[in-house]
Amino acid sequence: MAKGQTYLKKNDQVEVIAGKDKTRVGKVLKVFPDKERALVERINMVKRHTKGKELNQSGQIVNIEASIHVSNLQLICPECTKTGRVGKKFLEDGTKVRFCKSCGESIEK
Repeated sequence: MAKGQTYLKKNDQVEVIAGKDKTRVGKVLKVFPDKERALVERINMVKRHTKGKELNQSGQIVNIEASIHVSNLQLICPECTKTGRVGKKFLEDGTKVRFCKSCGESIEK
C-alpha cells in the first residue's frame, strides 16, 4: 500500500501477528494513516512517568497504549471470525467496501 493508505478503520477487531503482544486481539481506537500506525485497545502497553499537576499531588507511573505498525495487525472478519487478507471492491450502487478474501463477505457494518 502507498504511504497514507491503510485498510484499517476505527472500531475494527484486529489480531496482532508480530511483536510482544502476538496472538492478542483488540479493537482499533485510532488510526494514523500518514505514519501507517494504529492505536489498539490494551495492546502495546507502555509506562509513562507523569509529574504531579498540583503542589499536593505526587507524580505517578501510568500505563497507556502506544501505537503499533499496521503491518503487525490483521483484520478479523466479523462473518467468518477468521483473520485474513482484505480486498476492496465497488458495489452496484457505486459504494466502495472492504471484503474478506477468504469468505468473500463484506466487512463494512
